[in-house]
Amino acid sequence: MKLLDTLHRWTGGLIGLVLALLGLSGTILLYEHLWIGFPGTSDPLRGDLTTVAATTERLMATPGAQGIIYADERFGLHQLRLGKEAGAYASQSGDIVTRWASQWERPELWIFDFHHHLFAGDSGEWVIGIAGLCGLFFVISGAILWWRTRRTFQFRLWPKRMSRPSIVWQHRDLGILVAPLLLISIVTGTMMIFRPFALGVVAPFGPVAETAKALDPPKYKGGPLAEKPDYTTMLTEARRRFPDAEFRILSLPRGPGDPISLRMKQPAEWLPNGRTTLAFDAATGEVLGARDALKLAPGAQAFNMAFPIHASKVGGWTWRTVLTISGLSLTLLGSLTVWTFWFRRPKQVKRPAKKALAPA
Repeated sequence: MKLLDTLHRWTGGLIGLVLALLGLSGTILLYEHLWIGFPGTSDPLRGDLTTVAATTERLMATPGAQGIIYADERFGLHQLRLGKEAGAYASQSGDIVTRWASQWERPELWIFDFHHHLFAGDSGEWVIGIAGLCGLFFVISGAILWWRTRRTFQFRLWPKRMSRPSIVWQHRDLGILVAPLLLISIVTGTMMIFRPFALGVVAPFGPVAETAKALDPPKYKGGPLAEKPDYTTMLTEARRRFPDAEFRILSLPRGPGDPISLRMKQPAEWLPNGRTTLAFDAATGEVLGARDALKLAPGAQAFNMAFPIHASKVGGWTWRTVLTISGLSLTLLGSLTVWTFWFRRPKQVKRPAKKALAPA
């Protein structure tokens, strides 16, 4: 038990700040649709084919346009991708509301980049994934360590005093209260980064090999991108195949021979941008393939629920409040852990040296 306590403290001291910052940034992102204050953010969704097709043709004619993230019921503006970091928000009629040349001009973009990549791309994802595994260890080991002192439990949102014993006491008792919430946030977040971990979590839903195959996107090859792709025809075909689905993301080819991709969201899907996809030949606009997310392997469908749960894209205000408690608790627990470990460590008690007895 002493070894477990030592591992719990040292791991918290080393990785606690990362978890605290992830908890804080994640909590802020839960409410991003409320603090982006441009005209049109609260407009009702206009998802009819005529409106979406006309707007798509207009926006994709913008120089440098690479794709569109379509408006949804929570956020009434389209996001136009104009390059690696450049972009714009546009109304559902196709009028540009604002532009940016770098993500640093939009708080919601750089906070998202920090929360998902720590501003370090794939390397940052690895750090976050490791922090997630450490967080999972904290929750489990903390519950085990708390059991010994369960009779002294007291509910505390904040330490009684900013002394090390009071902070440790509050950390222990608050930690056990929010442990189930932290477990959900950490597990779902880590699933999106470490595929082997995710496959282990969803293993009860079906064979791992079947799930892994379903999660790998199909590959298609087509011709070079046409000078003026017929987006209206593509969207019309997509709506014919999936009449109840919303248009979510349109993406131009990333490389030669790659298709134009369209993601849609069917009503039964939890994932906000859906996993129902169509691939169109970039040269002719013909359908190369389509994938119905509701017909994927059960394990893949379970995996697709991780992000909506993690980011409060389901459950309304009730679940968003629950995740807010989880994020703020992680911020508080992680930051105070680092502070006490590095700046409030117990002082070593100096014992007086014993005097040697004089020889008789």
